[in-house]
Parts: sequence; structure tokens; C-alpha cells
Amino acid sequence: MTKEKKPFNLSLALLLGTIALIFLIQIIEILPGITTPFGRLEYSARDALMRLRGVQKPSDDIVIIAIDDFSNNWTGFRWPWPRSYYAEIVDQVNAGGGKVIGLDLFLFAPDERAGNDQKLADALGKMHSAVTVTQIFRDPKESFSLSTISQPIAPYLEVLDATGITAFMRDEDAIVRGLQAYDIHGDKVYYNWAFEVARLYLGVEEPTNPTNSSLQFNGQTVPLRAGQILTNYAGPAGTYATYSAASVHEGDTLEENPEAFRGKIVLIGATTVTLKDVYPTPFDTQVPTAGVEIVAGTIDTIIQGKYLTESPPWVAFILIILAAIAASFISKSKRPIITIAVLAASIATYIIICLIIFISRQYILPIVLPSIMLFMGVVLPTLEQAVSQEAEKRRVRTLFSRFISPEMVDQMMSAQDINSLNKRADLTILFSDIRGFTTLSEKLTPEGVVKLLNPYLEAMTGVIHKYGGTVDKYEGDAIVAFFGEPIQFPDHAVRTVNTAVDMLKELDALSAKWIKEGLAAKGFNIGVGVNTGEVFVGMLGSDQRINYTIIGDNANLAARLQDLTKTYSWPILISESTYQQVKDIFDTEFADAVTVKGKTKPVNVYKVLGRKGASESEKVQPWQL
Repeated sequence: MTKEKKPFNLSLALLLGTIALIFLIQIIEILPGITTPFGRLEYSARDALMRLRGVQKPSDDIVIIAIDDFSNNWTGFRWPWPRSYYAEIVDQVNAGGGKVIGLDLFLFAPDERAGNDQKLADALGKMHSAVTVTQIFRDPKESFSLSTISQPIAPYLEVLDATGITAFMRDEDAIVRGLQAYDIHGDKVYYNWAFEVARLYLGVEEPTNPTNSSLQFNGQTVPLRAGQILTNYAGPAGTYATYSAASVHEGDTLEENPEAFRGKIVLIGATTVTLKDVYPTPFDTQVPTAGVEIVAGTIDTIIQGKYLTESPPWVAFILIILAAIAASFISKSKRPIITIAVLAASIATYIIICLIIFISRQYILPIVLPSIMLFMGVVLPTLEQAVSQEAEKRRVRTLFSRFISPEMVDQMMSAQDINSLNKRADLTILFSDIRGFTTLSEKLTPEGVVKLLNPYLEAMTGVIHKYGGTVDKYEGDAIVAFFGEPIQFPDHAVRTVNTAVDMLKELDALSAKWIKEGLAAKGFNIGVGVNTGEVFVGMLGSDQRINYTIIGDNANLAARLQDLTKTYSWPILISESTYQQVKDIFDTEFADAVTVKGKTKPVNVYKVLGRKGASESEKVQPWQL
């Protein structure tokens, strides 16, 4: 037994193809040093989550002393400022009870004026804790990994409690979302100075076990992204309490607020744009945030332990699969509006879930690729279905245009589901045949047959279409037609008999034309048999050829009645079932009760004389033999 070949499921193929493509993109995203446009979209989506979460209350224990435009104008100093000036600022912080001071300044070379470095070192030595920055530099042009380190000069190393690296990590879209957590020079690990400030403030040990994905600090596992700690920004620029360096130096800050620095982390750094230590952040890409404030946000993240955690790649793969499954269910809907509404609601729901998890757990789920999978998983199969349905409609339109009028085709396509054409229905069937055409055709050339038959079939088809009939088939000079499907008419019997009567009129006109043109010596006669009853109507055939046709005993009876027109020498004969539906519209005459082939009981046969009230010239005439 030959197994039936299953049809190719294009919708499933599109869904699987989309999954494979999204998987490939996700795999590429995992590769180091590669970011696709979808990765940049993912960055933007995560930034949007942070903005939707809104500005958070920053820690009151972190303040910034800003080297700002006001201070530059007030002091009149050229950059770099004399370190003796910083020493006096540090003294103010110490007098105010600051706990940890962090200098975002490069102290790698001596001050231009002798003694200034010692003044700043002495001031830092009086602080409870003091931290500044170190830089590790690698030449990107060198093929081998050779690093150099820049550290504060000797007077500072003697008094500082810690130093740490400073390195802002710009993503491919130039936005700073975090800091380099650690670096290695020689055999020593150097941690970011944000960790050093935090550990001195908390009174804990320095971080341990650094890897590309995590390190240990204060009893917690700190998640890292490629060695980068993500900053859980509390807000845009200006979120943390900031005092102008000149105001602090002059004593105005402590005079106005004696508790401004007490027990707090105090960071000194540049905020003026002219020093170019400002960066775009997730909260605002147009108004940049000073580097010292980004460090403040990172310290805040560390001391509160609210680390941002990115989901591992396997989570993305699972979510893509779940999105594909959801898409397969959504696309099953046959109503486009519902499909679109459910798709939009699903994507919105997923984004809301991501937002809730981000706010409550600081956990970052992938947004873009699962959403694209859901969107494409619905749109592509739905589009394919729409294209397939349109192609099927065109195929059916082309098919039916051979049988019924274009107007009827349009009506049928808008009124009926093309997938439910096969049915049993009550129809009226018409069989017609030219009398003696076979004998005549033997005397004509092939060209002559075509000149007669094609105009005849075209004219008769036009009459059938006029009354909404469907041409089943042409069998030489014979025509099989039916009325009542695919467009349903309650008066299909009346329409069929009207068609038969008009076919005789059309034939008279054609006969006169043929005689005039010398194509025929005399007029032609046709016989028409009409019967009403239930038959099967539908699409029958093979993949190579298909036809919209009728099958059933009542169709056979119409053919028998057409044959009987020769016996009774009358152009139009109808059955009892048709007679009952047209007797009030047409004049008829009982012909006989005949037992036809395939029937065991006699069938009443009626002659159609013409429409009621018609003139004598419009009546059906017997054949002219």
C-alpha cells in the first residue's frame, strides 16, 4: 500500500526557520567582541526598563564635591588645579566628619609647586579613609599583552588607604552602563576604586575570586558582564547631592549644612564638560553624566547590594522557544483583528513581566529577540496563510470564471468560504444539445466546425451567465449547466427555464447569421432537458486537473429529458419537480409519463410553451425539420 504523501507545511517551515535565525543571532551575540544591531536594540530595551522604573532615591551617604564651571570661574585656576587647594577642601571634609574620601584625580606626577603634594598628602592622612585612582594601560596596537601601570606618587601612597583602577566601559552605542570591575598587572589584581571606597565604608575585606562573570564581595556574589560591573543607576545627572568645590573650600557648605559630610562617602571629581569627563548613560544620552557621579552610582549599587544581573544565554534560548510556541497558538486564529490584538497583548505582557522582574529582582531578561520571535512567529505564518488564501482565491476565481460570469465569481468569493464548496444541494440542471450537429460536422472542415461551434458556445454561455448559472462542461456541441450553486438562488428552477427559452432565441439569431454568411444551409435546432433535485456539487479531479461539477441521479434525469426532446420533437422538456416550481411563471403542457433509464417509476414530462402572457411570436415553437 502506497503511503499518502503529506502536504508541505509552509507555516511550520517558516516558524522553524525563524527559530533557527533567532538562535543564530543569539549565538553570535554570545561571541566576544561582536554586537549585532539586535544587541544594540537589546541595550536600548534595557535602558528603557531603567527609565520606566524611574528615578530611585539615592543613598544619602554619598556626596560629590564638583570641580564645576562655577569653581573654575571663582578660582581662576588653569587645569590642573594646585594640589594645595585640594588639601584645603579635604580639610573641610575632615572637619565635617567625612568617613571616606575618594579623589577622582590623577596624582601620577608631582605638582608644579613644591610642597603642594605634601600638603595634600598630609590632609589625606588625617582622613578616616582615603582612596584615589590607578590606571593600567595596554597599547591596543601591540599584538602581545603588555601593560603599564600609573600610580600615585610616593607621598600619597604612604597615606592612602587604597587605590583602585578607573575605567569606564562604553558599549557599542557609546553609552556607559558600568565600570571595569578589576584588572591584572603582573601577578596582582587591582579592583575598581568604587569597590575600594565601598569596602572602606562598610569595613569589609576587598573582593576575591574575580572571573569574567563574577567576583565575591561582602558575602555576596557580584555578577559581572565580561568583567564589567553594571551600574544600577538611581537617576540621570544631578541625582546625588553635589556641592561646588569653591563653596566647600570657602567654608560655605559646612556653614550652611554642618552635617553635609558627616559619616559619608565624599567623592571629589570634575563635572564640567570642558574637562571631557562626562558620558551618556541609560537615563539620558543627551545630557551626559560626570564620571565621578557614575562612580557614585556604582558605589551606591555595591553598598546596597542591588546588583544588576543579566540572564545567562540559555535563558534566552528557552524564552525564544516559548515565544515560538506561543506564536504557533496565536497564529491559529482565523480572524486577523484577534490575531493582532492577542499578539500585541502578548508582547506587552512579556515586557511588563520583564519590567516587574527588573524592578523587584534587578534581573535583566532578554527582551528584543524573544519579542521578535513572537512577532515574526505570528506575522510570517499569518502572512503566508494570507498569501496562500489569496492564491487559492485567484485559482478558484480563474476556475469559476470559465463557468460563471465574473460578477457571479466576485459575489461567490465574497459570500462563500472556498474551502467548503463540496456539498449536497438542491439545484436545477440543464442539458442542451444541437440536433444533427454530429452529422453536420462530418461534412465540415475543422475550421468550419470551429467557426460554428465557438460562437454558439460563447452565445449560450452568455445566456447561462445572464441568469447566474454555472457551466459544468462542454461535451462537443452539448452544454451541461446548473443553477443554485455556488451562488444560491431560491428561484433557480425559474432561472433555468428562462435560460432555456432565451437559448432558443439566441440560436435563432445565430442561425440567421450563419445562413446569411453561407456557413449553414438552414437553421439549427437544440434540445434542452431541465430537472430539479438534490445532487452532489463540488471540486472533483486531480492535482493536475480539477473541475467544479455535479454528480447524481437528478443530473442523469436532466440528460434523459434532453434525449427525449428528439422523441417528442419539442425543444424544452422539464421534469415534474421543475414543473412544480415554474408552473406559475411558464405555460406548460403535459407530454407523457415516461420510465427513463435508471428509473423504476414513470416520470412526468412537460413541454415548456413559453412565459405566461408572452406574445405568440415569443412562444416556444416546435422544431422546423
